[in-house]
Amino acid sequence: MTQMHVIDYQIFGTEMQYVEIELDPQEAAVAEAGGMMYMEDGIAMETVFGDGSQQKSGFMGSLMGAGKRLLTGESLFMTIFLNQGQGKKRVAFAASYPGKIVPLHLQELGGQIICQKDSFLCAAKGVSVGIAFQKKLGVGLFGGEGFIMQKLEGDGYAFMHAGGTLSEKVLAPGELIRVDTGCLVALQPSVSYDIEYVGKIKSALFGGEGLFFATLRGPGKVWLQSLPLSRLANRIYAVMPARGGSSEEGSLLGGLGNVLGGR
Repeated sequence: MTQMHVIDYQIFGTEMQYVEIELDPQEAAVAEAGGMMYMEDGIAMETVFGDGSQQKSGFMGSLMGAGKRLLTGESLFMTIFLNQGQGKKRVAFAASYPGKIVPLHLQELGGQIICQKDSFLCAAKGVSVGIAFQKKLGVGLFGGEGFIMQKLEGDGYAFMHAGGTLSEKVLAPGELIRVDTGCLVALQPSVSYDIEYVGKIKSALFGGEGLFFATLRGPGKVWLQSLPLSRLANRIYAVMPARGGSSEEGSLLGGLGNVLGGR
């Protein structure tokens, strides 16, 4: 197994955060393509085919890793940032929408974390990014984001991004909570995950929460977010002007323009 790189880091910002990783010579970090904010001189970038863990050898190993990433809906490629300089160098990765960056030390969490496919930001080189299928068919049909999730394995740091406000909960054995599927950021493998029907058609149709909840049963840790990317995108889409409409529609200025224009 590839030895994980031990990295130092610092998280900056409040609503729009970024994480700055300090790399010793020959240390490296791996991230999704397009996630880099800045890097100092002496850091080299290399795009790799697969998950960048280099725990598989040869073309077929890389192809299998890339296939797993394709199933999660992410890019086939990841980028490795290697410090080839003489001293410490820094590289930073930024979140794409408001929220919090969550550092998770995989060794302290049992060596494995299951996370939403769009919550992974970056990690120490050597962390393997794969897929985690849910066992029950109902999850696949009705779970939305919850059907195929990413599996992070290793003993180094991985950084998740949670939209809005982050909630970390520790579930006791047998303790159960129900959450919107999009609000789930990550969970330990010891937490069982299932889909539960809301029950009442009225609530399902008009409650705004969809037909199904994710049920999480302890023991173990779970990380939740108050603002899933899908919910944010739906809100933005709902207030976008119709084709050919004014970009100011919905605002006070847009409303006055409609009145003056006879609309």
